[in-house]
Amino acid sequence: MTEPAASGLVEVADPADPRLSDYTDLTDVALRTVREPAEGLFMAEGEKVIRRALRAGYPPRSLLLTEKWVDQLRDVIDAVDVPAYLVTPEVARRLTGYHVHRGALAAMRRRPLPDPARLLAASAARRVVVLEDVVDHANVGAAFRSAAALGVDAVFTTPRCADPLYRRSVKVSMGAVLQVPWTRLDPWPASLRTLREAGYVTAALALGQDTVDLDELAARRHPRLALVLGTEGEGLRPETLAAADVTVRIPMSAGVDSLNVAAACAVACYATRPAGRGREREEGRPSQTGP
Repeated sequence: MTEPAASGLVEVADPADPRLSDYTDLTDVALRTVREPAEGLFMAEGEKVIRRALRAGYPPRSLLLTEKWVDQLRDVIDAVDVPAYLVTPEVARRLTGYHVHRGALAAMRRRPLPDPARLLAASAARRVVVLEDVVDHANVGAAFRSAAALGVDAVFTTPRCADPLYRRSVKVSMGAVLQVPWTRLDPWPASLRTLREAGYVTAALALGQDTVDLDELAARRHPRLALVLGTEGEGLRPETLAAADVTVRIPMSAGVDSLNVAAACAVACYATRPAGRGREREEGRPSQTGP
């Protein structure tokens, strides 16, 4: 059994060193998407995302750095009571499976997902986004980034949705997944009733005959609104459309019938933003209810 590493800077020359096991095979999506939730960890990549994760209250397990990042992250190394493993760029590449351009990684501990009803009650959310079965990690990360930038109060994902804390999701979101409270709705779509019971109008974005334009939805100024989005190809499930309060379309031109889900999320979040609402979520403020 490997002895626990001391905190502070620790030089490691062997990519097979068991102390670095959190960082192995980061490009193996199938392995990491199973392993990370099971082991309660996720990866923060780059100085900005690492600092956001720490400010949001996620406990670190360790850091992995190349020499050029030691000075930039010296305050972090000194502040956290975990080892900071110093490796060469080649060791980092062999360990992780790719060239770590940002030169710094942190293995962070996950927090338990909150109960959806409690999340809504604790955050006093007025607008939320629901992502149904969005399996592309980049799209999930981009949707979270739009949600954070445009003042969405919480994000919900369905059981088959990609993990928002997977490395690529976190990276694409620029750490926004660490700022916006989120959890999973399970079972789905039966869990739509949780939103309805909390007073939300559920608006499903989809093509169809019986729809209203996004501008019309925005003009209604619902006090509580849940925007439900699905994948670009298959769209939302028929059961979800049947259960939603209203089906909404984004008007298109030039023969285009739909947008990528991340783009549609940004458009819908912008169009439905409450009038006069400023940036109420301070950057880096710990999320009290999200993981």
